[in-house]
Amino acid sequence: MTARIFFSDGFPLPLPEGHRFPLEKYGLLRQRVIAAALAPREALGVPGAVTDDELTLAHDQLYVTAVVTGSLPRAAQRRIGFPWSAAMVERSRRSVGATLAACRAALAFGTGITLAGGTHHALADRGEGYCVFNDSAVAIRVLQGERRIDRVLVIDTDVHQGNGTAAIFRGNSSVFTLDLYAERNFPFEKEACDLAVPLPDGTRDGPYLDHLAPALDSALRAGTPDLAIYVSGADPYEGDRLGRLSLTKAGLAARDDLVFSTLRAAGIPVAVTMAGGYASDIRDTVDIHVTTVRRALDDG
Repeated sequence: MTARIFFSDGFPLPLPEGHRFPLEKYGLLRQRVIAAALAPREALGVPGAVTDDELTLAHDQLYVTAVVTGSLPRAAQRRIGFPWSAAMVERSRRSVGATLAACRAALAFGTGITLAGGTHHALADRGEGYCVFNDSAVAIRVLQGERRIDRVLVIDTDVHQGNGTAAIFRGNSSVFTLDLYAERNFPFEKEACDLAVPLPDGTRDGPYLDHLAPALDSALRAGTPDLAIYVSGADPYEGDRLGRLSLTKAGLAARDDLVFSTLRAAGIPVAVTMAGGYASDIRDTVDIHVTTVRRALDDG
């Protein structure tokens, strides 16, 4: 099997001075993937933007219209974490498009990767936590509507709970949400998911992997999915400013290996999204994301 990689870093999103969201990591990640020859250039694709109709499969029409037309109230923009702009809308559409494309690639080739995505805090009627639209939810709804897939497993190992994904699919038996996160971290009001693994501050490599392995087994016992979406996250790293967990780079690589080997053994295609990462040195975040891409490609 092979894989295709999609990126959506070419749409600048203006941020206030001193803002903590490291948008530049996406461009740096693409540069590293190319420099490391992890994939031939023909395997890198620029995603198309999703449509309003596709967005409203997972989001309320009023919310989508407010984002697209720039009529989001200031309080809603503050909840998202950055101000509205036309570039923000375009990049958000294409980031969702990249995850949809990665899912299509996974179904065709076994593995698909987006160098962005993982916007798991966006709920049906609002965005928050740097997330405008929920890329996994939209992609799942589009592919289910096309009857390309039925059951989906979302494996979320970003350090923050994927509250938006959990809320959108609450009570939906076709989507199983597995989420490992720092219990005392954002969002402070958690949403119920199918299998939650809240972890105490300072959790290190060994205990983390000891929780992950049985959680993956439990998720697969609930039913074999047609597709898995892996919301990886670089922010469980011990040097992450917004993390609260204490995984090393080696531990995060072992996390990736465990996820990919488990899915490979079960014959489940996987789409990989990068999700969060806020290390004091942005090079550490990019290193972790590059390793996730490398492990996904090794597996595929």
